[in-house]
Amino acid sequence: MRWENLTESGDHSRADAALFGADAVITRTFDTPEFRGITFHEVRARSIVNRVPGASRMPFEWTVNPYRGCAHACVYCFARKTHSYLDLDTGLDFDSQIVVKVNAPELLRRQLGSRRWQGEHIAMGTNVDCYQRAEGRYRLMPGIIEALRDHANPFSILTKGTLILRDLDLLTQAAEVTDVGISVSVGFTDAELWRTVEPGTPAPERRLEVVRTLGERGIGCGVLMAPVIPFLSDHPAQLRETVRAIATSGATSVTPLVLHLRPGAREWFMAWLSRHHPHLVGRYERLYADGAYAPKWYQRRITRQVHDLAREYGIGPTRAGMPRRIPEPEPDRTDLAEPTQLTLI
Repeated sequence: MRWENLTESGDHSRADAALFGADAVITRTFDTPEFRGITFHEVRARSIVNRVPGASRMPFEWTVNPYRGCAHACVYCFARKTHSYLDLDTGLDFDSQIVVKVNAPELLRRQLGSRRWQGEHIAMGTNVDCYQRAEGRYRLMPGIIEALRDHANPFSILTKGTLILRDLDLLTQAAEVTDVGISVSVGFTDAELWRTVEPGTPAPERRLEVVRTLGERGIGCGVLMAPVIPFLSDHPAQLRETVRAIATSGATSVTPLVLHLRPGAREWFMAWLSRHHPHLVGRYERLYADGAYAPKWYQRRITRQVHDLAREYGIGPTRAGMPRRIPEPEPDRTDLAEPTQLTLI
């Protein structure tokens, strides 16, 4: 689509005025099929490298999140809670009110060049997907990868998006000078389940094509098998089919993670469950009665089954640096906006 078709909206949301300042946000809507019903809030961030809370137990300390909110619209997404920090709801607003940090590449380059920066690993895609549909229009990731490449700064990307292949040459260049880790998220291969639970994502088989293509270009790619959804994608035959497909794609590893339901995601997921699988509501209430995570016995059972299948199909069960536990939703401590108006294109 053409940039000249964009329009600036004069009606900023309550969250815009309260959190960004009335002059710091440009709100755009695009009258194109792929973005219909989605509103983009363009902000100029003051910082872009976010420190991960120590309590998250992640194998990385720093992240970059060029977007907030995600049009993938996964009903289980743990990051939904982060939209409440913007005075937006964790349901439809999370899916359709997307914050875009338009100056992310230039800001990252400046921060990487700072004397205070020690070249630590930076993880991306840990909060919302940096290769969601918005990236096709805003093209923030090429500049981000170029900055990381030019500073030989190690980084990793987790995505459900096929758009990452657009940046394959840049990723290859970066891998020549620093450690680059790529992982693709594929929790199951059931097409009917995918259409209802991950409606804005590429199909699982398309994501596995990404794994295959990256491998052919010499960039090893692991698969985060997440989430395994109790009673919907956890039957032994389903697990076998998913691991088999992952192995066929040439993945270097497979790491299973069972669905977890924190506040924000829990309400949205349970509403979806009551519409699509009402007979399972009671079973979920019992399984998740003690909190956000399924019982340890259930998690261990799934992990054991997937690891056994991984060995059978000849792929490693887990990859160094990949989370064994989903991170806490990041409050995204980067400052969001400067009090200056963007220049319209």
